[in-house]
Amino acid sequence: MSQSQRFLVTTVRSQIDGHAIDEMQNKDSNCTSAAPEESSVPILEYLREPNRYGDGVPKESSPFINSTDIDKGILYEGKNLALFEEEMDRNPMVSSLLNRLANYTNLTQGVKEHEEAENNDEPKKKEIKAPRMGTFIGVYLPCLQNILGVILFLRLTWIVGAAGIFGSFWIVFMCCACTSLTAISMSAIATNGVVPAGGSYYMISRSLGPEFGGAVGLCFYLGTTFAGAMYILGTIEILLTYIVPSAAIFKSEDPNKESQAMLNNMRLYGTCTITLMATVVFVGVKYVNKLALVFLACVILSIFSIYAGVIKSGFSPPDFPLCLLGNRTLAWKGFDKCAKIIIQGNQTVTSQLWKVFCQDSSFNATCDEYFELNNVTQIQGIPGIASKVIFDNIWSHYGTQGEMLEKHGLPSIPASETETNVGLPYVFSDIATYFTMLVGIYFPSVTGIMAGSNRSGDLKDAQKSIPTGTLLAIITTSFIYLSCIILFGACIEGVLLRDKFGESVNGNLVIGILAWPSPWVIVIGSFFSTCGAGLQSLTGAPRLMQAIARDGIVPFLRVFGHGKANGEPTWALLLTAGICEIGILIASLDSVAPILSMFFLMCYMFVNLACALQTLLRTPNWRPRFKYYHWTLSFLGMSLCLSLMFICSWYYALFAMLIAGCIYKYIEYRGAEKEWGDGIRGLSLNAARYALLRLEDGPTHTKNWRPQLLILLNLDPEQNVKHPRLLSLTTQLKAGKGLTIVGSVLEGIFLERHSDVQNAEQNIKALMGTEKTKGFCHVVVSSNRRDGVSHLIQSSGLGGMKHNTVLVAWPELWRQSDGPAGWKGFVDMVRETTAAHQALLVTKNVDNFPTNQERFAGGTIDVWWIVHDGGLLMLLPFLLSQHKVWRKCKMRIFTVAQIDDNSIQMKKDLQLFLYQLRLDAEVEVVELLDNDISAFTYERTLVMEQRSQMLKQMQLSRNEREREAQLIHDKNAAAHSSATDRLAVPSERVHMTWTKEKIVAEKNKNKESLSSEGVRDIFNMKPEWGNLNQSNVRRMHTAVKLNEVVVNRSQDARLVLLNMPGPPKNRQGDENYMEFLEVLTEGLNRVLMVRGGGSEVITIYS
Repeated sequence: MSQSQRFLVTTVRSQIDGHAIDEMQNKDSNCTSAAPEESSVPILEYLREPNRYGDGVPKESSPFINSTDIDKGILYEGKNLALFEEEMDRNPMVSSLLNRLANYTNLTQGVKEHEEAENNDEPKKKEIKAPRMGTFIGVYLPCLQNILGVILFLRLTWIVGAAGIFGSFWIVFMCCACTSLTAISMSAIATNGVVPAGGSYYMISRSLGPEFGGAVGLCFYLGTTFAGAMYILGTIEILLTYIVPSAAIFKSEDPNKESQAMLNNMRLYGTCTITLMATVVFVGVKYVNKLALVFLACVILSIFSIYAGVIKSGFSPPDFPLCLLGNRTLAWKGFDKCAKIIIQGNQTVTSQLWKVFCQDSSFNATCDEYFELNNVTQIQGIPGIASKVIFDNIWSHYGTQGEMLEKHGLPSIPASETETNVGLPYVFSDIATYFTMLVGIYFPSVTGIMAGSNRSGDLKDAQKSIPTGTLLAIITTSFIYLSCIILFGACIEGVLLRDKFGESVNGNLVIGILAWPSPWVIVIGSFFSTCGAGLQSLTGAPRLMQAIARDGIVPFLRVFGHGKANGEPTWALLLTAGICEIGILIASLDSVAPILSMFFLMCYMFVNLACALQTLLRTPNWRPRFKYYHWTLSFLGMSLCLSLMFICSWYYALFAMLIAGCIYKYIEYRGAEKEWGDGIRGLSLNAARYALLRLEDGPTHTKNWRPQLLILLNLDPEQNVKHPRLLSLTTQLKAGKGLTIVGSVLEGIFLERHSDVQNAEQNIKALMGTEKTKGFCHVVVSSNRRDGVSHLIQSSGLGGMKHNTVLVAWPELWRQSDGPAGWKGFVDMVRETTAAHQALLVTKNVDNFPTNQERFAGGTIDVWWIVHDGGLLMLLPFLLSQHKVWRKCKMRIFTVAQIDDNSIQMKKDLQLFLYQLRLDAEVEVVELLDNDISAFTYERTLVMEQRSQMLKQMQLSRNEREREAQLIHDKNAAAHSSATDRLAVPSERVHMTWTKEKIVAEKNKNKESLSSEGVRDIFNMKPEWGNLNQSNVRRMHTAVKLNEVVVNRSQDARLVLLNMPGPPKNRQGDENYMEFLEVLTEGLNRVLMVRGGGSEVITIYS
């Protein structure tokens, strides 16, 4: 069966009817031509993209992780597992799971496109051969090739000369220790399950999450790209300095401008080289891979030639003399013999060196002062390992830029300060040298440890090969570097070591003149080695970018996930070449090396962090086969990486961290919806658990109190939110940064409505995203809404992170609801929040509340402070004013004074109280007289009680109830209209200040109004008023009076907040309670009724 056919698993039994056999044969023979069923897919396609056929949750391409999705084409007819046959559509048999595991392969990138291209061209598909690369070929040699490179050949001798053997040893030891510790952490991660193609990026992203994964992955990509630029610059440096110096296009006669001309040559040749290399990679990457062994052979041959040269120098050192004037090193330019005078025949004549330092060749010529005062000395540049030059090279010899190279220990007579050295053949240092700078230049020479993990998809056993091969490669290269440092210091003269470009030895490569049998072995070997390393970087970096782009965590990079039909990342290659060109334009290898050091160090730091996190969190899935790791080693490696970043260059380190931080925040802002089981999520869980346990220690202090909201939403039959503005208000209230739980209740049985729950949660979360409400969603199913709301109030939240405030919309149609369930549930909710000591916020006319996009240019937020129940009424306007919707609204606080209160003193006290609370608000005291109960109040109470009595005595149908309720509502409206007309008449029932005479007059007036004659006159108007419940009359009187005052003062306010009275203790009057609240808030546009939780939420103390 070909790879594209359907993968069917069938249990074998003794008897199969003919129909079943025919059906199976038809499936097998027509699987390539018939239309595929929904869940019947090619096994290769499934293994490539298992997420397409899963449950919609992004998962990894592993048969274990995605084992819950089994093809419905599997024919299950056995009877041995009949007990589980109803679960077979979700949970596969073990035999099926093992079969998938046996057929699982890590397909390399481009297989899908390559397979599709073959579909069009060939009738038969080629079998994809299983990867067979072992530890030596697949990991050890690639790491060896990447670690040993341009720095070893071009800069290591210079580093030894500047830092000395001791300083260089510490530089190499620190860098190798960093990579060794990183390799241990990487080995633990790599052996903790199957590592698909993607290598280091895969490990980091799946261990630290999409945010860190994207940030570090892009840093690793930038490091790999700049490494390509460094290798290309090394190639051009070898070409123009040591192979074909005459090929330089830009030349300068002025010695001071020679370095600038060289940089321009580097830019020109580098640009041509990057273009050529990118073309080679684009045309055929397979040729690059085939040449990899050639490049590796060049590296190994060069290493052996160095050791052979060291051995030979013990008994026959190479003849490369150095010419010294005093203690200053001279470049062999313009002279051929290191002497002031020479003997030609029988005559003593001046040498060519004399002509360089003097005005003419005569003995009486005016010469350079230093030349006249000092002798010329010729010494061997490589005295050999048997010499004692090692003692001169133990300690450092750092220098400044433009400083002449001097051999310490030789006598030298200084010249006057007016001496000029322009045009003289001295050897100068091109840049300043110091320890931290040398660390940054050297570190790229150890950044090849990821080469094995990057080939994880091509390994026979990645979990065994990656740790073994990587650690062996690090041990080998560390030995090579450390031994080379000692051998270079023991064989080569110090001034020659510090001569970066070999000017004192006729422009030869310093490490080349030590090698045996010829310097050209090193020159040609290093040239092809750096050229091959550059090609490898241009091959690997685009694939890394393609992997990041295909993960979709950085949206604007998705275009770089596309490529040619065979999967080659064309667009990513163009991007890589463009970034690489930036490094080439810098043109200095010493300037590019610290840049890529930053990016690699950051990548290694997060590899160590990932291992340390997974180990400390003790994640159940953390079971690496590599056992020789510990979290302390990972933490030490992470600290060493961070230290090296700032040692190399503190401003480069900050810049690299800024880039990574920006990428992290961008991915977080765009919301990378990836669940990779990462360690950061595990850390968040542990931190949340720790914080929750700490919150359980004691009650919340008043200073730390903030509204932890439970928002109760109503849903329509399609599970859409009825009042979206409730979430808008929630967002506007979240200046307190507290907990937000958005809850709702579906009536029914959970087993029947679990799909509706998922749909409702999806709709609510979408609306929360639109309204920018940060919180959690909780939808429950209950037999009735009242019990569901009760469960939410009781059980929402966890530990100390429980809600303390309930936000709900006023039931506008409570009169028209089917039976008492509507208003009864609301009243019970008020009682339950009170019993639970939770605050309650009720929004009336919630659909009139502003959206998050609206902006009030002015207006007021009016607070009617009637009773004190914790100060929440004061806190809410302050929180709202922090949001841009309400920012320009002023706060006004009204309080109500009784007839015996001193309103003037109350106003002063309230102003002082607000000042101590640090709240800016206008204060007004409204005096509410205890005057007679109006006829409107009696009429409204009568209508209310009549309606309540009618609903109790008569069993009306739903339509009849709605009709009756509408008639009563119309009658109420007419009565209220007449009362409003009466209110238009000027009245002195509301006063702002009291005098003694007014108090006496009002008391006498009230006495008269309450006389028997007065009561008899009122009841004569309507005899049925005398039968009313006087408690209901008093409550209605309060509601009417307060409503008159509030409407008079706050009708034009943007928002009115007032105390919400509690329900009556007698449950028989629950429907009357709803009427009281309705009357209290009539005529107001936006109302927020507030009922405190019984505890203080605001304090005057700091």
